[in-house]
Amino acid sequence: MKIAARIMAMVVLVLSIGGAECKQMDWVKIGPDGKSFALALSGKPFIPRGFNYDRDHNGRLLEDYWEAEWTTVREDFAEMKALGANVVRIHLQFGRFMLGPDRPNEKALERLDRLVVLAESLGLYLDITGLACYKKEHIPEWYDTLSEKDRWRAQAAFWEAVAKWCADRPGVFCYDIMNEPVAPAGCREPGSWLGEPFAGYYYVQHIGLDQGDRKRTDIARDWLRAMVSAIRKHDKRHLITVGLLPWSLDKPGLTSGFEPRTVAPEVDFLCVHIYPEGGKIGESIDLLKGFCVGKPVVIEETYPMHCPVDELGDFLLKSEPHAAGWIGFYWGKTIDECRKSGTWADELMVGWLQLFGSMTNQEPGNNVD
Repeated sequence: MKIAARIMAMVVLVLSIGGAECKQMDWVKIGPDGKSFALALSGKPFIPRGFNYDRDHNGRLLEDYWEAEWTTVREDFAEMKALGANVVRIHLQFGRFMLGPDRPNEKALERLDRLVVLAESLGLYLDITGLACYKKEHIPEWYDTLSEKDRWRAQAAFWEAVAKWCADRPGVFCYDIMNEPVAPAGCREPGSWLGEPFAGYYYVQHIGLDQGDRKRTDIARDWLRAMVSAIRKHDKRHLITVGLLPWSLDKPGLTSGFEPRTVAPEVDFLCVHIYPEGGKIGESIDLLKGFCVGKPVVIEETYPMHCPVDELGDFLLKSEPHAAGWIGFYWGKTIDECRKSGTWADELMVGWLQLFGSMTNQEPGNNVD
């Protein structure tokens, strides 16, 4: 069934892009210095630069429209490529991919496969982020009633299914196990797995509800090992990471429990999400340095949310000695479309996209054709 679905996806895609041939892509690996990336066959440096494509400008998550509006997805991917991206980060919700604790949704996996084929046809790599619970209405009732042990088992089943489908696809840059996980501190209410919402989305997720007598860093390590083991059952090659909150450093006060030095040995590289504050670029650089513990570090989320665009540009420039890649956002509106709308949010996007274009223009490692 999987082979037949993949053949059909390839046929449909080739027809939909006018008969163009899908190019064979080089696999991405860790660079020889251990702190960067390289292409496996050519040995050329690879610098991940791209976009989070988590939703459209109407606030719909990718999985809400990627079946009925495939043309929109194709156009958006082509636009991101034209802007200079080589990586697109997609976010998969657990509830869309699992029909039960050990029952993957084959139709969703076929749609993911079609997306990988599309990315490869354009020379784009996917950062596949999983286990998302961004919308409460998409979370199965049975999922939130599971014990920690059973929830981990269900999450491992998710990653087994995804890894099995994607194991032979060079167009996958990495698997990001979860967006912004948090290890439990103390005891939480039953079913309260999610953090506080932001703009209606639940981006932060707890991996347990009761710390018990365990160290939070030990819980984070054990969970990562379980997820990595599930992936490696079917996929020995693709890189694995995790999307860390900026407050993951082992410092007094707010912390996620995913301390970089504890996390790093379990994954191939680290990702951190940093939105610099105006007038505090130096502090953001110091924060970034805290994640530099001997493995590549990708700034997986950044945007001029809390600072002017020129200050974000300053941050990105100063981050180059410490970061191996940068991923911002794209929500399906081109620069021209954003300019025509005249809204504050779209003007902000124009500034970001122009900054991104200036960063990626003729950068070594940016093009993979």
